[in-house]
Amino acid sequence: MRSYLDFEKPVADLEGKVQELRALAAQGESVDVGDEIAKLEAKAAAALLDVYGKLTPWQKTLVARHPDRPHAVDYIAHLVTEFTPLAGDRGFGEDAAIVAGLGRFRGTPVAVLGQEKGNDTQSRIRHNFGMARPEGYRKAVRVMELADRFGLPVIALVDTAGAYPGIDAEERGQAEAIARSTQACLALGVPNVAVVIGEGGSGGAIALATANRVIMLEHSVYSVISPEGAASILWRDAARAPDAATNMKITADDLVRLGVADEIVKEPVGGAHRAPAAVIAAVGDAIERALSSFADKDAAAVRQARRAKFLAIGRTL
Repeated sequence: MRSYLDFEKPVADLEGKVQELRALAAQGESVDVGDEIAKLEAKAAAALLDVYGKLTPWQKTLVARHPDRPHAVDYIAHLVTEFTPLAGDRGFGEDAAIVAGLGRFRGTPVAVLGQEKGNDTQSRIRHNFGMARPEGYRKAVRVMELADRFGLPVIALVDTAGAYPGIDAEERGQAEAIARSTQACLALGVPNVAVVIGEGGSGGAIALATANRVIMLEHSVYSVISPEGAASILWRDAARAPDAATNMKITADDLVRLGVADEIVKEPVGGAHRAPAAVIAAVGDAIERALSSFADKDAAAVRQARRAKFLAIGRTL
């Protein structure tokens, strides 16, 4: 069964009627419902186009959080061959919120970092809903240093509401771990590409997304704090999250204009979850373009390009 967001109710109603008619036809009823199904499908497609043609920033946030969107493990499975996962930070333990390893992206050896939320109750608990603890970021640093040593480009798949805010994470140095991971991104002599595939939340995202190229899916969001958190701070009312989302400039269009992101990968009408294979392939093409632009640059040039990118953010307004 497809999951629908609240603002998709007109589409849900029409597609629900289509499913009912198809079920009726499958039961061998003598009534010909083919024409009615075609009409309803056309209405549903038009309703979907209308809804997604005028999404607000808050609605885009909800789409970015949709549970059926392709996750980091899906991108890795389809884009990276011979993937070998690496576990542990060599200091405390393993953190499944960040999937890391080595593999080949379209024939090129690469290092991959992915924030994984999980797609069912069991996997969400195992991956802690994509909210990494310090050992997750220290694992990321370990893999980035390994990639730098062997000249492997780094691909990061960003999808987190933020770093885990629990007491145990704070006790083990969460802020320091995030800072070290961000520093490791900046220090890389190999090109790194980050793709915001869902939510890019706060320092938990920046720790992996401080990259030469930042790519965002059309309905992804990237912000220093969640709209709910911002609303709670500014107005002491989390219910004003839609207002916060509008004012925070968190959509892909806003962030490309501000120079925070470099490219937008279009999604099908209705979001990436309606055509995951096509979206994953398009992301692969965007990553390939980004990496190829650094093919003739040495380590110093790669670092300088990354430095210039971040120093230029906001200066073009």
